[in-house]
Amino acid sequence: MKTIVAGAMGECVHVAGVMNFLRLAEQAGWRTVFLGPAVPPEEIIAAAKRENADLVGISYRLTPETGERLLGEFAEAADELYRQGVRFAFGGTPPVAERAKALGFFETVFDGSETTDSVLAYLRGQTPGTVSEDDFPQTAVERIQWKHPYPLLRHHYGQPTMEATLAGIQEIAESGALDVISLGIDQDAQANFFHPERQTARQKGAGGVPVRSPEDYRALYDASRRGNYPLLRTYSGTDDFIKLAEMYRDTIHIAWCAIPIFWFNRMDGRGPWGLEESIEKHQQVMAWYGQNDIPVELNEPHHWGMRDAPDVIFVVSAYLSAYHAKVFGVRDYIAQMMFNSPPGTSDAMDLAKMLACLSLTAPLEDDHFRIWRQTRTGLLSYPLQDDAARAHLAASIYVQMALKPHIVHIVGHTEAHHAATAKDIIQASRMARQAIDNALAGQPDMTQDPAVQTRVNTLIQEAQTTLEAIRQLASASTADPLVDPANLAKAVAVGILDAPHLKNNPFARGTIQTRIVDGACVAVDSAGNPISEKTRINQLSLEETW
Repeated sequence: MKTIVAGAMGECVHVAGVMNFLRLAEQAGWRTVFLGPAVPPEEIIAAAKRENADLVGISYRLTPETGERLLGEFAEAADELYRQGVRFAFGGTPPVAERAKALGFFETVFDGSETTDSVLAYLRGQTPGTVSEDDFPQTAVERIQWKHPYPLLRHHYGQPTMEATLAGIQEIAESGALDVISLGIDQDAQANFFHPERQTARQKGAGGVPVRSPEDYRALYDASRRGNYPLLRTYSGTDDFIKLAEMYRDTIHIAWCAIPIFWFNRMDGRGPWGLEESIEKHQQVMAWYGQNDIPVELNEPHHWGMRDAPDVIFVVSAYLSAYHAKVFGVRDYIAQMMFNSPPGTSDAMDLAKMLACLSLTAPLEDDHFRIWRQTRTGLLSYPLQDDAARAHLAASIYVQMALKPHIVHIVGHTEAHHAATAKDIIQASRMARQAIDNALAGQPDMTQDPAVQTRVNTLIQEAQTTLEAIRQLASASTADPLVDPANLAKAVAVGILDAPHLKNNPFARGTIQTRIVDGACVAVDSAGNPISEKTRINQLSLEETW
């Protein structure tokens, strides 16, 4: 185990930065020795010799002129250690850091603007100024494990032209703001990529970047080959799923697939297939990604939440998602949990809902099936005012950190006003990092709130009722009612799975009513009183009793 000796030099008593650096060093596997504040240069050198230090960290945060003199004297006194191969790093305010850098003595100089990732990368062996793609894991699971306990940061990005998007990806990658860039592709490409005869010029760039060829995707990938070499991913499309999956693998080396069970079809107007047919096709593409050992995210539960479905249906769809992934051969499943959906949900009840999802799906994990937690802020929850939106972003991510996510999907603070630019994303990343740093420094365990735990238990019990109703809906000859496309489509048609926004939908019942009660989204009767799942489902007059 290598050793770091670090402290604040001279008359400087500011050691918060030194302590943070040593905490990160311990996470990176170093043995650390903290020398404390106001350490004379000769004592630092003596400690480095005594501890057989591999790296010496110096901090100074006072007057630049005084700091420059002290650092120069220290460099001369430490020359013997320097020639023996001991490495030296400096951290201080930008004015002092600038003078430290000019000395040419320190291997690296930190001025406080660095991300936690970049400091960890240095402590894990990246040589300053010589970073390459090999220094950053290029699969999602490897990058999660490499970055632990800090989550990967992901953000959606796509401008209405290829030129703007290419420039933005370069800027984002150079900044090191994200680990994963989720390519926002225009709707025409998602639906009609292999059908140019169906494409229309007036739709070009609507909803994202207008990719029209595999070369376009390769260009987007090439633009990301710089900075911290972020991973790329995109949505699975709404038609020609396997052909798109093969192209994504071959062009952008897709980090993981994102696909729903019940959506992106004629039920929500985003695809050409009927509900039952699209369920079957979604299952086929899950299996393809599983066979190719690429992680899969089912972006399913929040589609119900954004349509004001009750929390229990959110939880049920989370279980169905993980269950589907396992049945269809996915090894690494990314469980996406969108907070603040529907708007009005309280933080406590949000946590309870997500904990219920995790508790219900945890028994599915084994040596061949791993669940990775991904959290995000509600897409529809942002206020329009910029300052309020920034506060919401930070507060939401801080709450999400109670789940110890492996991935944080940042939803930018501009969401209510405009699609995020590269500069917006970099700013949003800084806010997210601060919230994450605060949480990892010692967040209280909000999951143990008695009200949260009570709601978790209620949701699990209610979800079991709903899942059993879906099972009982199937005929005796159905091999597995929870993945049978016909049975799942029927569960929507009869209203076991339902949402208020599905009213007058040709594939769904759309009669369920919900309200926010004590911060939770619950099903209610015609008088507005909360009702249990058993009561609600019995009122549906299903073909068979259960």
